[in-house]
Amino acid sequence: MRRTVALSMAAGLAALVLSLSKFHASSIADPPYDYTASSRFPWSVVFIVLLVGSAYALGLPDSNRIRRQAAMASIGAPILATLGISIAQLALGASLLPRLVVGGTVIASVPWLMLCWFASHGGSARAAKRDRIVLVASVEDEASLRWELERSQERPASLVASFTPADAAITSNGDFPIVGVVHDREATLVVLDRSAQADQSIVDQVALLHETGVRVRTLSLFYDEWLGKLPVTELERVSLMFDIGELHRMRYGRLKRMVDVVVAIAAMPVLLVVWLMVIVGNRFANPGPVLFRQVRVGKGGTNFEILKFRSMVESTGDSSWTADGDRRITAFGGFLRRTHADELPQVINILRGDLSIVGPRPEQPQYVTELRAKLPYYDLRHLVQPGLTGWAQVKYGYASNEGDALEKLQYEFWYLRHQGLALDARILVRTVRSVVGRDGR
Repeated sequence: MRRTVALSMAAGLAALVLSLSKFHASSIADPPYDYTASSRFPWSVVFIVLLVGSAYALGLPDSNRIRRQAAMASIGAPILATLGISIAQLALGASLLPRLVVGGTVIASVPWLMLCWFASHGGSARAAKRDRIVLVASVEDEASLRWELERSQERPASLVASFTPADAAITSNGDFPIVGVVHDREATLVVLDRSAQADQSIVDQVALLHETGVRVRTLSLFYDEWLGKLPVTELERVSLMFDIGELHRMRYGRLKRMVDVVVAIAAMPVLLVVWLMVIVGNRFANPGPVLFRQVRVGKGGTNFEILKFRSMVESTGDSSWTADGDRRITAFGGFLRRTHADELPQVINILRGDLSIVGPRPEQPQYVTELRAKLPYYDLRHLVQPGLTGWAQVKYGYASNEGDALEKLQYEFWYLRHQGLALDARILVRTVRSVVGRDGR
């Protein structure tokens, strides 16, 4: 449903721009002209890309859950696209698109974007109603799953009932507890942990439900499909049971590197402009070196030096985890972090081959040593190129302690399991949304 609405949103915006452009060329312009053969046609395509990109960056059609936020995003997306095309017109000193096309698109796209949001929102609500879960797992796994469902879902779902494996077994009176609850609560999905899967009386009940159309998943598969992560209890068990794109699909690795180089080269002019701005800002509000250099662990466990615009006081010998409100962050440095501009020098790391655009975020050697000792499977993340952004970043955010690092590792394993160009593109879209909608650290 979400994908259909997203494609419909993009198609509607494209149809709007093209229709207005064609109408202007044939009915308004004096003399009329052949629109598709004119220089305005490719600029219309650019305008469409800006519109669709702005809409996705602001979370449309599916990520906003409050009507007011959706309305603001629906207004903001065409304004951002108009701003982009206006800057291009000023830079080139030419009227690239007629005012009718730009102005008409701004006015007409707002209700269309809102309509798409309503369609997506309604579809999500219906999906949430369909995915009603009965869980058979330990008390600890139940608590973890409840927390996960409240925090972040890839597919909407709600937990309507739960059993421990002991309580779910067929009773001496011949009662089938799971079957009864599934029918009473109108559940559509039963999720089993490992101990539940080993209990034949539970499997017998689930088999009966499966015949009636109720879906069944292991706890690991539920995390994978509905939450976009692997549960911590499953990390070591499944760490070798899936292919990794960069290791097992040579074509993917080569294409990914080509995309990295092209994007990094395209981003260099932006880096140079921001670099000059940072030099000026540092002079007045952040005295000291422009760049911050720090050793990180890359692919194969090799160390490299990551580059950032410095956002903290010059005495950076303290390598402890950075936390919210860290006193070492300067006022100007805080601005760089909130806008994520401090990460831009890593474009150089991407060109060097130290980083990819998408991958697990590289950590400092001392943290890797600590986590490697506590998590025997931690080094699996070093089989692929680390990234400027990644699935763990868009799903969980910044790690400020070892607990956060373990949480992010569950998302990183999920990324390794599903690594591909389509997922990388999805992560990039979510990264843009995250930069637009959240503070940095």
